[in-house]
Amino acid sequence: MKTNNIEGLTPFEINVLIQQGGKFIMFPFIISKMVKKIKESNIYFIRPNEGTFKYAWKHFFLNLSLSWRNFPYTPIDVLKSLFYLVKGGKDYTETILKDLNTNNSIYKPQSNLLY
Repeated sequence: MKTNNIEGLTPFEINVLIQQGGKFIMFPFIISKMVKKIKESNIYFIRPNEGTFKYAWKHFFLNLSLSWRNFPYTPIDVLKSLFYLVKGGKDYTETILKDLNTNNSIYKPQSNLLY
């Protein structure tokens, strides 16, 4: 899965933003190809005091437009998508933060200060 909105941020800056209220959110959607269902989604980093609606609406409309072919199960998946849209997405902050801290736990700031 691809993580969006973290371009240019160091792991330390991501940790600070998460302590201030940032979170990693995923909006699930289903693409149905007659019999086969493909579940796809990107993970978005939501900064503190930023809303999730601008990321959620396109996934919900993808569900409405592309998942209608697999009839018996698709309405359930669209309703799940609507639930996560209203809820604000699935929170994956703990999972990604744990992975981020195990892979890159040392912070070395680049300082140009002369003493």
